[in-house]
Amino acid sequence: MTGARSDKARRDFREILIIKPSSLGDVIDALPAVGAIRKRFPSARISWLVKSEWAGILKGHSAIDEVIAVPFRWGEVRQLIQAVRKHRFDLVVDFQGLLRSALLGYVSGAPVRIGFSAAREGAPWFYTERVPVPEGIVHAVDRYRRVAKALGCDVEGVHFDIPSSTEFAANVRRLLSEGGLSEQASFALIHSTARWESKKWEPTRFAALADWLIREKKIPVVFVGSKGEREEVDRILQQMKQPAMNLAGKTALPELAELIRQAQFFVCNDSGPMHLAAAVGTPVVALFGPTDPRKIGPYGAGHTVVRKEVGCAGCRRDRCVRGNECMKAISVDDVVQAIEKRGGRDGNQ
Repeated sequence: MTGARSDKARRDFREILIIKPSSLGDVIDALPAVGAIRKRFPSARISWLVKSEWAGILKGHSAIDEVIAVPFRWGEVRQLIQAVRKHRFDLVVDFQGLLRSALLGYVSGAPVRIGFSAAREGAPWFYTERVPVPEGIVHAVDRYRRVAKALGCDVEGVHFDIPSSTEFAANVRRLLSEGGLSEQASFALIHSTARWESKKWEPTRFAALADWLIREKKIPVVFVGSKGEREEVDRILQQMKQPAMNLAGKTALPELAELIRQAQFFVCNDSGPMHLAAAVGTPVVALFGPTDPRKIGPYGAGHTVVRKEVGCAGCRRDRCVRGNECMKAISVDDVVQAIEKRGGRDGNQ
C-alpha cells in the first residue's frame, strides 16, 4: 500500500463490502481473511457479494452479517449495481481482482477500495489502495490474508469457521441411513469430478480405488458431487465390483460440509469440495496435475497431495492438449500408497 497505509489501518469502517463471487474453493480460501477483518472491525456490518450458487456456504458464518447472492452476469448489470449500492459502504474489499468486480466496487461509491496490485484486466485502476503480493509461491489463503493485514488486521492463526448446525447433521444422518450406513459407521468420501476436464483422474481408476477401499480396508465409500455430476458418478459405480453410495446432487452446500466433516477422509481431484474438506478439518488426499498445489492445494497440515512431475505439469490449461498426461500418470497404486501412509483421521491405520 501507499504511505497512507497507517491511516487506513486506523480507520473505523462501519459498512464493509466483500466482493468474491466465485468459485467455491476461492470463496472458502478467503474466509480466514474476512474473519480477521471482522475481528479488526467488530462493530461493522460486513456484506459479501457472491454468486447465488455459492451463497449457502456463507450463510450463518460468524464473520458475515449479510450475504448478497446475485447471478453475477453482465446481463444482470442493473441488479449488480443495485446490490453494491444497497448500503452506504465505506470500504470495498475486492478479492476477485477482475475488471467486473473492480467496477462494481467503484460504482458502489465506497471511498476506500482495496485489492491486489497485480489484479487482472486493469482492475487496480479502480482501487484506492493496492496490496502487493511477493513473487514466488504464495497460497491463495495467505494471499487474501495480506489484504487483511494491510487493513491493520491481526492475521495470526487461520480459521475458516464453516457453519454447522443440528439440522445439517440430521439431514446427513438421514441420507446415510437411507443408503444403509449406521450412525456410528466410518466412511470414506470421494469427489471424482472437477470443473476442468484436465483436472479429472480416470473414472476407471476411481472405480478401482473405491473397490480397494471397500474390499481391503473394509470401509464404505460414498461419492459426492453436484446434481450435474450425478450421471458421471453413476458411470463410475457401474464399473465397480463393490456397492457404493452416490450422494451427488443430494446435498446442499451446508449439508455437503457436514457430510465431509463426518468422513474419515476425502479423496478428490483439485476442486471446490477439496477446499471445503480442508476447511472443516477432514484429511484430504488430493490428485493434482495442471495446477500447483503449493498455491491452491488443501490448506493446512494433515493432507496429502499426489502429483507426478511430468514435463507439462502445472500448465493451467482447462483442457489438455496432451491427453491429460499428468493425471494419467497417477496410478491407482500411487493413491493407495498415499492412503496407507496417512492412515485414518487420527493418523492410525
